[in-house]
Amino acid sequence: MNKQRFLTFFLVIAFLGSNLEGPGFSRTVFAADDRHVATQISNTATIPLADIVQIAAGELHTCALTKAGGVKCWGSNEAGQLGNGSTQSHTMPKDVMGLSRDVTALSSGGYHTCALTTGGGVKCWGWNAYGQLGNGSTEPVLLPLDVIGLKRKVKAVAAGLRHTCILTADGGVECWGDNNAGQLGNGTISDSSIPLDVVGLQSGAIAISTGSEHTCSLLGSGLVKCWGRNSEGQLGNGNTVNSNLAVDVVAIDEEVRAISAGAYYTCALTLLHGVKCWGDNNDGQLGNGSNDNSSVPLDVNDLNHEVSAISAGNSSMCVLTTANGVKCWGRNLLGVLGIGNTDARTLPVDVIGLNSGIGSISVGGKHSCSVTLTSSVKCWGSNSEGQLGNGVAANQRAPVAVFDLNDASSAIGVGDSHSCVLMSSGAVTCWGANRYGQLGNGTFIFRQRPVEVTGLDNDVIALSVGSYFTCALTTAGGVKCWGFNGSGQLGNGSKVNRSTPGNVINLRSGVRAISAGRDHVCALTTSGGVQCWGLNHAGQLGNGNHNAYGIPVQVSGLDNDVRAIAAGEGHTCALMMAGNVKCWGQNNGGQLGNSSTISTSIPINVSGLSSRVSAIGVGRYHTCVLTTAGGVQCWGWNGNGQLGNGSTKPSSHAMYVSGLESDVSAISVGDFQNCALTTMGAIKCWGWNGYGQLGNGSKTDSSTPVDVIGLDSGVSAISTKGHHTCALLTTGGAQCWGENSLGQLGDGRAWATAPVDVIVLEFDHLVYLPMVAR
Repeated sequence: MNKQRFLTFFLVIAFLGSNLEGPGFSRTVFAADDRHVATQISNTATIPLADIVQIAAGELHTCALTKAGGVKCWGSNEAGQLGNGSTQSHTMPKDVMGLSRDVTALSSGGYHTCALTTGGGVKCWGWNAYGQLGNGSTEPVLLPLDVIGLKRKVKAVAAGLRHTCILTADGGVECWGDNNAGQLGNGTISDSSIPLDVVGLQSGAIAISTGSEHTCSLLGSGLVKCWGRNSEGQLGNGNTVNSNLAVDVVAIDEEVRAISAGAYYTCALTLLHGVKCWGDNNDGQLGNGSNDNSSVPLDVNDLNHEVSAISAGNSSMCVLTTANGVKCWGRNLLGVLGIGNTDARTLPVDVIGLNSGIGSISVGGKHSCSVTLTSSVKCWGSNSEGQLGNGVAANQRAPVAVFDLNDASSAIGVGDSHSCVLMSSGAVTCWGANRYGQLGNGTFIFRQRPVEVTGLDNDVIALSVGSYFTCALTTAGGVKCWGFNGSGQLGNGSKVNRSTPGNVINLRSGVRAISAGRDHVCALTTSGGVQCWGLNHAGQLGNGNHNAYGIPVQVSGLDNDVRAIAAGEGHTCALMMAGNVKCWGQNNGGQLGNSSTISTSIPINVSGLSSRVSAIGVGRYHTCVLTTAGGVQCWGWNGNGQLGNGSTKPSSHAMYVSGLESDVSAISVGDFQNCALTTMGAIKCWGWNGYGQLGNGSKTDSSTPVDVIGLDSGVSAISTKGHHTCALLTTGGAQCWGENSLGQLGDGRAWATAPVDVIVLEFDHLVYLPMVAR
């Protein structure tokens, strides 16, 4: 496997986004459990998308062109705009069928996508109600289909909201689709499902750009012509009258080198690297410090003639600077400007972390993407349909890496008194207590520094750490476990402890997720079913009885429709494809969330959730979820304030954690304490703090979230269990805090009530998975 592309990627703590794939499509699932809530559980590994030469952001989807000439798309797919033969949305890139090579350019429209081929043809797919696919019909198309009637080779393609235009090799312009405002430029307002010439532009054009209902073309002379809707002055001809014929943009006093049309405005890059914009300015998208519309071009302020490329979105504008940085302005709904907040800006501002190293940009409806000079992709803004491609559905106010499903992965996990990390090489290193062989190095000697687990052949893609044992998911989809086995939790048919990994019986393949509870383990299979083994005194194996099993047994009544799993002390929960949650097992504290305290050995629905769930975490006697709105809800026992609602009263139904109703990207649920990772990379913890595991410098419990000292940003993953907590940093290091009597903090020193560095562990070789979704 290619495992060298991992420097600044992000670890998932507890997964999954509300719009992920259904059965047969989901290849990456993440489970949250009481040991670490940080386990990637997939039989395919996850790496940042690489080798990309162009990005194209649509309204709610994104597509990328690879160096090989193939196309990958992700996000909303309700109209088939991802081109994979289905209407199933995806939060991670999927190959467009039939386009593995020979594509030279892409353009994503509102809900359709078009590709330019090496032969000069065009293929389009997705929504087609107005004939915008150019195939002579108005039926939606789920796979790439040729545009018909093209008499000349095509040089460029531009997909608008409901129409599409092309630039031919001889400088002509043709358009098709919606024409209600004259955006096809053929002198009429009649729609067309086949290409038609733009009147007066049979030659001389060198670039085109489509807005929502208008189109613009750059001529070889450096002049610009536009046509279509002009209600906001977006045609730039000094008035607000629609035109179904191309009109000259006026008052540009220098030659134009590029154009980009937004929803109802247009911008031009000049030869001197300045930017001029015109049209709608309600959200400051003209970049001149005001909110006044203009029907003639105006200079964008504060750019100092330093722009090399431009991209206009619906109401947000971004530019690439000559220093290869990115600046944006305009509407900032859901963080589309990438500046860490949602405040609109009427003047250009720097995108967080993108001051250099960027090769191209693309702004969509409510999200933006960039391609780095090393051909990776970063996106930010709305992620409601997974259009950021980071495997989850949480909005991001700063850039995050787009991930692919091809290669290695890593995770961090903590048990009662030991910790483990998955390296990018596929190896596993552990440290801390080792009485039962839970470090997996063939000994029973505790270690204060990380040691490598033996016998895994660098073939691990996910970890799940139990109380005194550890399990790993292999690239073949098999499961290996080691450590304490008193209840059969190693799944090998015995109760003998192991100090090296051993195979789980009947699970050498076909598993895509694992979650280790205190003394039991559950596996999510590729079919969407769940198998569990180990202790079953409270029915936590979910098979209808209370007998312990040393080999996997099937959980009843889940209908092969599970997205993620989480195993705890005596109960287990499953996140279903529909975004609801089912739990089973012990319920003395109301941890099953069904408004009762009656235990059950078969799955039952959790009630009272405020919205769809994207991630689950199970503690000893309580449960927490991350909602698609980015909030955290918990239920169950609350003696240490682990429900985070300001009280210590138990609850058998879901309640919001105080102050965490939004902006959370990941959760980690421990025995009696929890931590949340915010979208800004900060950590907040609450609940039991007897050993300083909340990281706020004290040993006092807290029934509401508190800030972890020194970690108000820069964190990519968290994991809490027992008496300690660990975090992975975006810089590649790790920090832990809490009890350290057995070396579980990995620094070889004493206990710590605030984060300390894990030492002698080569975290520059780690790979981080995407953060959890909203």
